[in-house]
Amino acid sequence: MKLSMPRFDQAQVLVVGDVMLDRYWHGGTSRISPEAPVPVVKVDQIEDRPGGAANVALNIAALGAKASLVGVTGTDEAADSLSNSLKAAGVIASFQRIAHQPTIVKLRVMSRHQQLLRIDFEEPFATDPEALSREVDALLDGIKVLVLSDYGKGALKNHQVLIKAARDRGIPVLADPKGKDFAIYRGASLITPNLSEFEAIVGHCVDEAELVAKGAALMKDLDLGALLVTRGEHGMTLLRPDQPTLHLPARAREVFDVTGAGDTVISTLAAAIAAGEELPHAVALANLAAGIVVGKLGTAAISAPELRRAIQRAEGSERGVLTLDQLLLAIDDARAHNETIVFTNGCFDILHAGHVTYLEQARAQGDRLIVAVNDDASVSRLKGPGRPINSVDRRMAVLAGLGAVDWVISFPEGTPENLLTHVRPDVLVKGGDYSVDQVVGADIVGSYGGTVKVLGLVANSSTTAIVDKIRSQD
Repeated sequence: MKLSMPRFDQAQVLVVGDVMLDRYWHGGTSRISPEAPVPVVKVDQIEDRPGGAANVALNIAALGAKASLVGVTGTDEAADSLSNSLKAAGVIASFQRIAHQPTIVKLRVMSRHQQLLRIDFEEPFATDPEALSREVDALLDGIKVLVLSDYGKGALKNHQVLIKAARDRGIPVLADPKGKDFAIYRGASLITPNLSEFEAIVGHCVDEAELVAKGAALMKDLDLGALLVTRGEHGMTLLRPDQPTLHLPARAREVFDVTGAGDTVISTLAAAIAAGEELPHAVALANLAAGIVVGKLGTAAISAPELRRAIQRAEGSERGVLTLDQLLLAIDDARAHNETIVFTNGCFDILHAGHVTYLEQARAQGDRLIVAVNDDASVSRLKGPGRPINSVDRRMAVLAGLGAVDWVISFPEGTPENLLTHVRPDVLVKGGDYSVDQVVGADIVGSYGGTVKVLGLVANSSTTAIVDKIRSQD
């Protein structure tokens, strides 16, 4: 399926569930304790990250969507750290703070990017489910998706009340389930168990056919809109009633740490669906995001630029010949990384040393170079009968092979003015004996504050001269 970047700025998601603080103590190890055969870690850095439902909300905000969060904490320093981190990320968090109970903290002792020890500080919360339901109900207006992030720590005790409140408003409910009773998620739009969680409910699946059959039975029994089983190195399987099964392969290039991968999946799903994407597309995006996060250390959020770049790789638009949609996606990603976009255009019929030198000079004006190429019909109109010598696909393929060129696109008009209105480059470059105001498109680029530059051409180098020489020898 073709992937594209959703309009996450139009998405609004409410996350309800078990919040926790992931705390990391980093330090070096250079000796063994004299008290016991264990390494001594000299802690030199302490890092706090939102975890659990808080990590889900953080991931949603990192994608550019609006995220709200309802959860339960203690009245301690860990709760304050959570609140401050979420506020800084733009998450609107509302905590039911319970005195004399600790905020859930998962402390990891790290050395040289390896986890040596994990220590959990937690007690099941004595949550007031009615108060939490009232809080959620008050926040549902304007929400596009409700996420139940369930870690079985006690924040969620009234799943059916929350699901009904959302469904009464036509709001999809996504649940990341825990435990051995999935009946509490009855009526959800989608649940996202991993394979072990799924098999704990339905029994071991010897093959994909059995997984699909048992998944279909579970959906029917619990009146689920869909079921997404995450399967680690085997990717994901999406099941929907009366729809073909969708299997997606794992996207990870290298697995470094699976911490928080489930949070990344459901947060990307929720943000994409809230942005108006269809479920298969949202699942494919979540699969890409999971492939990114497992390459990071510890609990981590995936940013919009990271996801956009992953989409580029999936669509084959990192470099080379692109369609306009692919090019605009690539430009968005480049700008998210503060890269300067340079644009030039021409026929480039027979590529010669002058072209190569000129394109290298053009590339030096910024970080990314777009070369727009006249299609065959427009070259014929400009150069006359018998031109071009090489078809547009061959001309673009040669240009795409040059180290100085990032992206190549063709255009049918005599000038690239229409293309310039879409691309809006930072720098427009032209070679030849022109003044800046004579360059086609200079007025367009200048209208939004772009720069126009004229570069000289290499003497005694032109396609026309090469063609004339060949014809005279014939």
